[in-house]
Amino acid sequence: MGFGIGDLGGNLFFTVIGFYLLFFLTDIVHLSAALAGTVLMIGKIWDAVTDPITGYVSDRTRSRWGRRRPYMFVGAIVSFFTMGMMFTRPEIESQTTLFVYLTFLYCLLNTAYTLVNIPYAALLPELTDDYNERTLLTAYRMSFAVLGTFVGAGAVMPIIGLFAPSVDIGWSVMGYIMGAVMLLTTLITIWAVREPQHLESQPEKGFFTTYTEALQNKVFLTALFPWAFFIAGTSMVQGALVYYFTYIFGNGGLFQMALVLLLATSLLCIPIWVKISERIGKKSCYMIGMGIMGVGVMVFSLLGEIIGPTAAVVVMGLAGVGLSTHYVMPHAILPDVVEHDAVNHGNVRREGVFSSLWTFSSKIGQAFALALNGWILALFAYTPDEPSALAAIGIKLICGPIPFVWYLVGIWILRRYPIDKEYYAAMLQRRETSNG
Repeated sequence: MGFGIGDLGGNLFFTVIGFYLLFFLTDIVHLSAALAGTVLMIGKIWDAVTDPITGYVSDRTRSRWGRRRPYMFVGAIVSFFTMGMMFTRPEIESQTTLFVYLTFLYCLLNTAYTLVNIPYAALLPELTDDYNERTLLTAYRMSFAVLGTFVGAGAVMPIIGLFAPSVDIGWSVMGYIMGAVMLLTTLITIWAVREPQHLESQPEKGFFTTYTEALQNKVFLTALFPWAFFIAGTSMVQGALVYYFTYIFGNGGLFQMALVLLLATSLLCIPIWVKISERIGKKSCYMIGMGIMGVGVMVFSLLGEIIGPTAAVVVMGLAGVGLSTHYVMPHAILPDVVEHDAVNHGNVRREGVFSSLWTFSSKIGQAFALALNGWILALFAYTPDEPSALAAIGIKLICGPIPFVWYLVGIWILRRYPIDKEYYAAMLQRRETSNG
């Protein structure tokens, strides 16, 4: 429980940024859609660049507080302040100056998030090496992650509404409240979790050698690339939904209902998928789940106007059945990959390295997705408050067809991932034999 709650704040951040930041920049700050998309892309690329550095350094850290928790503590404090500032509308008129300011602030916010998220993800492989236990531990973590998504998606507009008609103040207060939740949940994990002792030294290689070796691990790549494509597709849908409900259905309030149903279904299905994975494996569950999600967003985006808002909301709820696997399976797969690397490299532990590359790929996927959303909206002549028929086509594209392509590519690559329960057991047996 103490470990799992840490991802409540982490996923809250991911959700608020994914669902609302582009909308905030275009419709509240009045930054052009193209520049807003570029801000998100630059910030996420910077975020991704800092991931490997943080993972590499934390793997080599030895302190009385552990390898991971000192970085989480610093990152959580900085996250609180920068999250509030990110959603505070600056008094800047120039589009160029506004772009530079928001880019810098977004890079700083993402750096703080990296200091929390990379060490946090690296904790999981250290806590247990049991194949099914890792899935169960991930289920606890992701249950809190879904709750974080609930808070991040469902509480934003109600908080802002409390300060109506002072919308600017509402957005700012919301940012600081979300930052406070991120801070508190991280501090709980820091207090609750006791890291394994790593006082002994292990063979150390240079930064580039270490990451080159990791990226030459074919087993890792067959899990990494699907994860990045799935993140890209899901991030596009996240960023597009608020536009779809606001401008296609003309009912922005209905967005909250669809989101609650989507996330509630995801949360309820987590234990079901955990049980199913014990029978058919993590890979098969993940492929089936993202297939369901892909079909769901296609039906929603292309048939939403035909079937009507109520039926469209139900479709999004059913898509949550598939989205549930995205919360559990990839994070249960990663520790198995880490174990595979350790077995094949003399039991050298590189949790931080693989966690940083994992998060790096997700952030590149999210950066590309959010930037693509902004660029497509600009290409289809989107303007706040008065979207044209052409802009509506762009909104539909980023809600369904384009994300569906990323899902298909991810599933095709994931088919080649080799580690199942039998493969994993044989791998551990080989380690015991070599150690014996």
